[in-house]
Amino acid sequence: MAHPDTALVEIRPLTAADEADWRRLWKAYLAFYETELPEEIYQATFARLISGGAGEYRGLLAWVGGRPVGLAHILFHRSCWHIDNICYLQDLYADPDVRGKGIGRALIEAVYRVAEAQNAREVYWMTQEFNGTARKLYDRIADKTPFIIYQKNL
Repeated sequence: MAHPDTALVEIRPLTAADEADWRRLWKAYLAFYETELPEEIYQATFARLISGGAGEYRGLLAWVGGRPVGLAHILFHRSCWHIDNICYLQDLYADPDVRGKGIGRALIEAVYRVAEAQNAREVYWMTQEFNGTARKLYDRIADKTPFIIYQKNL
């Protein structure tokens, strides 16, 4: 059963006509993580999200009342542990004024449906430890793993 607050949420794939709305949401998402990126990254990322190319990211937008209120970026990729692809949910964002109203959950559930349609074995994502509000949702709709991420910037 859908969350009652998500009854009027429409989630659909990103299109070329959505660039301004996507840009506003993604800039707000990056600001949450205290990050700014150069213009060339915005252009390249948006082009990848709408390309439909194999191995490229895909974008989803959540709409309420004709207004875009959230986004998700996903990538299907191979795994050495499975024959079928798996789905990485890289970015998830809901406008602050709609948080707690089921938008994040609706986006994740839409990602689950897209992944199932693509015969993906799993959907996974990561978040920062301090993101307590989002983690409360994640703890309800997925399993927290014991993995720790290591990274080296080059």
